[in-house]
Amino acid sequence: MQSRRVALRLLPKSPCACSSTSTSPYSSRLRPTSRFNSTLSHINTAGPRKASNSFNMSPHLTRSNQSSMRLLSSVGSLSSDGPNSSDNSSFVAPPTSNPTAILPAASITAFSNNPASASSSSLSSSPLHQLRSSSTVSRARTSLIARHLSTSSSTTSNDSKNNTMASQYSIRKVGQPYTLEHRVYIEKDGVPVSPFHDIPLYANADKTILNMVVEIPRWTNAKLEISKEETLNPIKQDIKKGKLRYVRNCFPHKGYLWNYGAFPQTWEDPNVVHPETKAKGDNDPLDVCEIGELVGYTGQVKQVKVLGVMALLDEEETDWKVIVIDVNDPLASKLNDVEDVERHLPGLLRATNEWFRIYKIPDGKPENQFAFTGECKNKNYAMDVVRECAEAWERLITGRTQPGGISTTNVAVGNSPSRVDPNQLPPIPANQDLPPAPIDASIDKWFFISGASA
Repeated sequence: MQSRRVALRLLPKSPCACSSTSTSPYSSRLRPTSRFNSTLSHINTAGPRKASNSFNMSPHLTRSNQSSMRLLSSVGSLSSDGPNSSDNSSFVAPPTSNPTAILPAASITAFSNNPASASSSSLSSSPLHQLRSSSTVSRARTSLIARHLSTSSSTTSNDSKNNTMASQYSIRKVGQPYTLEHRVYIEKDGVPVSPFHDIPLYANADKTILNMVVEIPRWTNAKLEISKEETLNPIKQDIKKGKLRYVRNCFPHKGYLWNYGAFPQTWEDPNVVHPETKAKGDNDPLDVCEIGELVGYTGQVKQVKVLGVMALLDEEETDWKVIVIDVNDPLASKLNDVEDVERHLPGLLRATNEWFRIYKIPDGKPENQFAFTGECKNKNYAMDVVRECAEAWERLITGRTQPGGISTTNVAVGNSPSRVDPNQLPPIPANQDLPPAPIDASIDKWFFISGASA
């Protein structure tokens, strides 16, 4: 215990963090020693766990506060060439100049773009490695890192077939990002297709691997989504009251915590009230949070496996959030259910719960609520939700459910009355790889929410 107290006293300060908080986009507001002790407890107790249909966040994150949350303040902008950079091909660092100075050493590899680069030599140069000289801590840390790195080689060969399907799809960008005219179309073999209707939900015959369409890359703020109303449903930035929408940064989070997107060929039916959430569907494709280590790009088609699901209640509608992992991620073979997420990525589920509860507060809206007291339901429950939403989409695309304002135009669904020949599609402009338009500096402010972790 003495060595842990010393680690807390000597923890280096960061310009983006105070000494009692962690600014990791994957962690909740835990003191460094608390997060570190939690990590050690997972190392020491790794092994079979009792089966459960959910993972329950700690009470202080899942209960409704007796008094409503209160917005305290916002602070200055981050660099405009940071997470909102137009180049999504490379790993985007968290909002701090030295992530290793504020993260437990056992968690450093979770943010590495190349796990193989997290060698013992690179770790030995970090301040935390120098400070925590306890042999017990060192062995525990080395064991966790070795376990993480061991997954890289095993997943690459097993999932090579999944890359074949992903390579069929490309994107066509129209207009400048962060403008009203910007659209991202998805193409298959050069032919524009609908990400809502034409991309198959399942990526393998066993229906254990699913296709996901990335709408919003991790750590970015622009609220991009599949356009339900437009022909072929391109991805565009959401608009409210004539203005482009951005999510605010609620400390310590920066933008979205995951690669956020949707499952194709799913629909949350607004005509159906779910028997357990007691709320109707939100009239959108099923939302997905991909928790892998690589930052995606808008329009990317990922192959993922389902781990769990949360039921957000957003303005009296059920808004499911499915937790998934890219099958090509180094940790994919280790993550098979919701309990594995907490074991290997401690704090992520709690941070996810918190993010969805508070992200609208800076815009003057009340705290969001969850069904099931905030529990993250397990894989089996999540797959049932996926199947229900796939059946709802089937009714929509075949005309058994009236579409309302949804465009059901597609080029690949055989039993759909809305299917058209690609030659009948209206002309779409050629790809325009334009630089993004400037974003107002206020988008990068941090907002501090009273009671967010109380």
